[in-house]
Amino acid sequence: MFGSSKRHVFKPTAYGTTRRTRRIPRWLVLMLTGVVLGAGGLLFLQKSYGPTRLTVQQSEQLHYDLNSANMDKQRLQTDLSRETRTLAEVRTQLASQATELASAKEQLEQAKKDIAMFAQAMPPDPRGTSPGIRAASFTSSEDLLNYEFLVMQEEGKTALFQGKVELTVAGRYSNRKSGHIDLPPFDLELERYTHVDGNATMPEGFTPREVTIKIMRNDSDKVVGTRTIRVVR
Repeated sequence: MFGSSKRHVFKPTAYGTTRRTRRIPRWLVLMLTGVVLGAGGLLFLQKSYGPTRLTVQQSEQLHYDLNSANMDKQRLQTDLSRETRTLAEVRTQLASQATELASAKEQLEQAKKDIAMFAQAMPPDPRGTSPGIRAASFTSSEDLLNYEFLVMQEEGKTALFQGKVELTVAGRYSNRKSGHIDLPPFDLELERYTHVDGNATMPEGFTPREVTIKIMRNDSDKVVGTRTIRVVR
């Protein structure tokens, strides 16, 4: 009863094994926690501060607007190319016209010189008036009287002469009666010279024989130059 009892005490031996509980490494837990927190923060930032996601209709409208903008861009590029070609053509035409204008100016200057020499060679008005009628021609064709004459002032007189011209046509009617017709007067202006031409319709049966030219100053009936010329049929 009072005998001693033996306890069996577990003692590991050199050849024995023990099972120990495996725990997740702390560094792995921290890394996973950081990944979760980072992803959550990124989603929060995108949702709170990032651009708003488009709906399907908004996306389709955006594509439509983009296509329209591209079409407008192509149209503008086409218009720009056309206007560029037009501008090049206009520049070419302007260059050609500038050349023609320069040539025309040279011809005009030469014509002025030729006319000046011609004016010097023209015989004076028989009456010696200034302005005077240096040359004249009248022709008759059916019922039409054509006329042209040259009026000149003396060399050195550069003051502008302003006046009027009256033409008196003398002739004979078909009944052999003589008569004359006064044509409506017309204005005349010249410095050194001017060339006058025109025509007038004659009455039926009237044959013009000669025309008297009368030159008067404005606001005056005084004749300052006159000449009578025969009509050529």
